[in-house]
Amino acid sequence: MAETTLARLLRRNARDLHGRPAIREKDRGIWQTWTWRQYHDEVRDFALGLAALGFKRGERLSVIGDNRPRLYWAQVAAQCLGGVPVPVYQDSIAKELAFVWNHAECSVIVAEDQEQVDKVMALRAELTALRLVIYDDPRGMLHYKHDWLRSYQSVQELGREFAAKHPGYFDAEIEKGKPEDVAIICYTSGTTGNPKGVMLTHANAIALADAFRQADDVRPEDDALAYLPMAWAGDAAYTLFLGLVVGFCANCPESPETVQRDLRELGPTTVLAPPRIWENMLTSVQVKAADAPAFKRWVFERFRAAAERAEILRADGKPVPISLRLACMLGEVLVYTPIRDQLGLRRAKWALTGGAPLGPDTFRFFRSIGVNLKQVYGSTETTGLVSLQPSAEANPTTAGRPCPGIEVKIADRGEVLVRGPVIFKGYLKNEEATREVIDSDGWFRTGDAGFIDPRGHLVIIDRAKDVGALRDGTPFAPQFIENKLKFSPFIREAVAFGNDRAFVAAMIAIDLNTVGNWAERRGIAYTSYADLSQKPEVCDVIREEIRKGNETLPESTRIRRFLLLTKDLEADDAEMTRTRKVRRRFVADKYAPVVDAFYSAGRAVELETAITYEDGRQAVMKSRVRVEDVDAPPAAHV
Repeated sequence: MAETTLARLLRRNARDLHGRPAIREKDRGIWQTWTWRQYHDEVRDFALGLAALGFKRGERLSVIGDNRPRLYWAQVAAQCLGGVPVPVYQDSIAKELAFVWNHAECSVIVAEDQEQVDKVMALRAELTALRLVIYDDPRGMLHYKHDWLRSYQSVQELGREFAAKHPGYFDAEIEKGKPEDVAIICYTSGTTGNPKGVMLTHANAIALADAFRQADDVRPEDDALAYLPMAWAGDAAYTLFLGLVVGFCANCPESPETVQRDLRELGPTTVLAPPRIWENMLTSVQVKAADAPAFKRWVFERFRAAAERAEILRADGKPVPISLRLACMLGEVLVYTPIRDQLGLRRAKWALTGGAPLGPDTFRFFRSIGVNLKQVYGSTETTGLVSLQPSAEANPTTAGRPCPGIEVKIADRGEVLVRGPVIFKGYLKNEEATREVIDSDGWFRTGDAGFIDPRGHLVIIDRAKDVGALRDGTPFAPQFIENKLKFSPFIREAVAFGNDRAFVAAMIAIDLNTVGNWAERRGIAYTSYADLSQKPEVCDVIREEIRKGNETLPESTRIRRFLLLTKDLEADDAEMTRTRKVRRRFVADKYAPVVDAFYSAGRAVELETAITYEDGRQAVMKSRVRVEDVDAPPAAHV
């Protein structure tokens, strides 16, 4: 039978790619490698162990933790038995975990380590469907004695015993699988309320990989870094699905703290990262450049500017003058190659950004230094893929061409509609919501506003519900303005307001590391994020950064007033999703006094900010925060 399920693809890889590396993990500074044959055997042993413990077709298994081979194997093992993996965000607070595990009725949870097991234990009484918890890392688990708790190794040992008594069971279960079976349930980011469980089938997963392979170059020889949250549909699509279909090697870093070091050491050939990662990389480069001696700083700025001019000309289809080409050739030796090496992008044949819009300035920076950065557009409901930019047509303003087999059209009000084999099966336990987004002809309503440009590229403006207009009728797309601000290394997050208002205003969260380093170099003492953010000197720096951003905006949409928050926007406080998208409705309600002050000529506002801890406890932080005018003169500092 053809490889119509992910489980059959695993079996094919074990046969055809048996000696090739399938997955690696860095442990105690050493990369451990498993071939596709070993990957298959690890999955088989764990799957049979689950079968011995009563795991049935249709049951749901959740994984929680950082990217670890055993957590990927657990998901594939569930699929081999006809079960459904449900990955969750490892940094979720208790309330979020309880909702997903109960909503999905997870009967088995595979946890990375003691920390994650403790989260499950704290919620054990609430999880009515849960009957088995399995842990990967045994450190700290010696005195945990429960009949529902087992180690990963013990389950695999049980699986080997089960195999001896039931030969052929594993292959027989794989053969029962159908393309239309649900392969994974990924929960949406929940920007407007509780997340929804998106059911993606094996057919969806394989269609995604086939469409991607037709649109871009991906091969079994490739190396990818598996570091993004497993609960994010992007990781499921590009690490799990594409990895099984293509047969490339996924590499798991030692820890979240060592990702940048491991990225540089590995030098992957393919890279996928959301905008926040690219923004952080750019910030690190900018900070190092600012700290460099004057001559090195001059060299960096001179060749960065040359590369950017050349990139703009290439993107516009114009010839690059020979003098500029020569400058870029010299810059390749002195600046661009060293930067790519420092960032771990020296071997990358392509790099993708997706999940949210990336600011054009950030996009151009990476393109200009020789990183083949391209935008990909998709959503959880489209298995993570709709359109992708060809390498020769990468542009910061578009999301690329629709991939082969995927149709895109624009509805009357500008909403992007998508149809094709990547469209999800439906929302778990929510047929009404499914009918609202998929019409009778199979078109999925993405909720994004956009259009098709003359070249056939899809252009995404913003979330349809977020696009509005200023009082004078000028179109207002908050994400576009926010991305301009976040190009600054001093600004971590920004929320723009302006719909039905006379002008644009913004709340800004500073980047603690960058601003902190800047303050220390100038001898500015501070005690906390809140203290630093309210320093007059910091206010002046941010005001100047906003002015720089305003220069690239139409006059009617330039920011006139701003406020520096006393804390970063946090997912734990429901201000952001786990994928760092602003929950605009919640933020607008929570910070209503700030919005009122912006548009009532207020000079200060009293803030009571609720802070949520991982276990669900809350505290309230009170502060008085100044509202600033962008065009105000700099303060006189004593």
